Amino acid sequence: MLDLTTMASSEKKKHWWVSNRKVIFICVLLLWQKIDRHAYSVFLLTAQLVGKYLREARDLVATREHSNVFNAVGLLDAALALSPRHEAALELKARSLLFLRRFREVADMLQDYIPSCAKVGTGEGDSSTSVGSAASAPLNEERFFPRREKSVSACSFRCFSIADLKRKVLAGLSSIPGEGHWRYLVLGHACSRLGLMEDALVLLQTGRRLAAAASRRRSVSSSGDSFISFSDTVGSSGAATESESASQLISHIKLLLRRTSAAAAALEVGAASEAVRHFSKVLDGRRGVPAAYAAGCFVGRASAHRLAGRLAEAIADCNRALAVEPSCITALRTRADLLEAVGAILDCLRDLDHLKLLYDSILRDGKLPGPSWRPHHGVRYRDVATEHRALTARVQQLKNQVAATGGLVDVDYYALMGVRRGCTKSELERANLLLMLRHKPEKSAAFVERLEFGDDHRDPDSARDQAKMSATILYRLLQKGYSRITATVMEQEAAAAAVVERKQVIREKNSMPIKSNFLLETTTSSPTATALFQGMFCRDITAAGSVLPHGAIPVK
Repeated sequence: MLDLTTMASSEKKKHWWVSNRKVIFICVLLLWQKIDRHAYSVFLLTAQLVGKYLREARDLVATREHSNVFNAVGLLDAALALSPRHEAALELKARSLLFLRRFREVADMLQDYIPSCAKVGTGEGDSSTSVGSAASAPLNEERFFPRREKSVSACSFRCFSIADLKRKVLAGLSSIPGEGHWRYLVLGHACSRLGLMEDALVLLQTGRRLAAAASRRRSVSSSGDSFISFSDTVGSSGAATESESASQLISHIKLLLRRTSAAAAALEVGAASEAVRHFSKVLDGRRGVPAAYAAGCFVGRASAHRLAGRLAEAIADCNRALAVEPSCITALRTRADLLEAVGAILDCLRDLDHLKLLYDSILRDGKLPGPSWRPHHGVRYRDVATEHRALTARVQQLKNQVAATGGLVDVDYYALMGVRRGCTKSELERANLLLMLRHKPEKSAAFVERLEFGDDHRDPDSARDQAKMSATILYRLLQKGYSRITATVMEQEAAAAAVVERKQVIREKNSMPIKSNFLLETTTSSPTATALFQGMFCRDITAAGSVLPHGAIPVK
């Protein structure tokens, strides 16, 4: 009975839905139209607000004043909050950040276009550089330009969703459809300031090629009278266009990469002096070098100095690299090895403890410090665990060595100053004079003036202070080494002089004439005999003096 009642009620409900389906369909259609109309009005208002923000931002950027451009970035952030994929707003914000020298924000904003950020393989947190992938890959316009829907027949009914409506509105908001080369050019300039020279070279070349292709397309599609060369809103000052400035930057990057490659090749074959010369050309050039790139060059030159036996110069270069980039793992590891080589175990343990803290933070965070695009100078995440275990064993071994000697460890000052054992005082003074002139704390921060600091690194004043402090420690160590070696050389010279004097006395004793016993007994027996002997000696000397002017001695 219950089953029959349930079936009857279900048939009744079904009959009601079937009989009124047209009314229900019309109600749903009216509801969708109301929603679409409301969404359309909302997005029209959004488009108006975005256009207003964009116009105001362009007016502020046109003044090329720092404060106005900073305010323009705030307006562009508001516009992108309403329309995150607005092409003109993205381009203007990127160029404004580049004008404000906020290179890190540009890199974070366009991180997907950096070639070295492309993930290869399945290693956790490990990325490798694929330089050619971004150059050969086409511009992915789907990230910023919505895909257009295919046309449908007029007789078919289609309810437009909010997402489809938003795509169409955003497609209409795009003021420069089909243009995307600005990403590569702007990001290339930012990467060159952040020390990513290989990525900057690929991005600038790709952007210049895409810009040339877009210019050709515009020249073909436009008539001869209406064709006007395109110029960006925020371009480089002066007569040089964006393409020309990109070409100049590409030439500079190629020069730096050639010199660095030559230095690395010379270091690989053991030509230390040649490697030092190439690294010095990069670091001491007329045009500034990015701080992150200079840190790697300092570490490379330190390795070349170590190969040549100039340990003080190598430690000084490691100090410069750490002053520029305090978390440089390669510089810390190299300086710890150098300090252990000269016997400064306590200083070496200090660097190894700092390195261990960095490894602990990397293993805790699951990634290398900083953003994924930051250069790490050959350090890979998958090698950190193994190096951490080896580092722990090394620290324990050095602590046991210090405990066995009672905390007194002899430093090899000869190796530190680059003089041989048993050197002369003149050789020591010459070596000390050269080291004192090179490593004066007052001159230790001069290299900071030739570097270009981005916003992701510490400011130049902090780098100068760190460089002076490290140079002072090295300077005092060299002075202590000079005093120790001088004392040793003085002791050796005194001992050698004593030996020479002793030999001279022995030689004089051996060369003295042998006197007869009679004369010795006569001279020592009585004062009368002594006076008699002296008188006879004086008489003989007088006779000899009277004979000498005559030219002959009479023979009796």
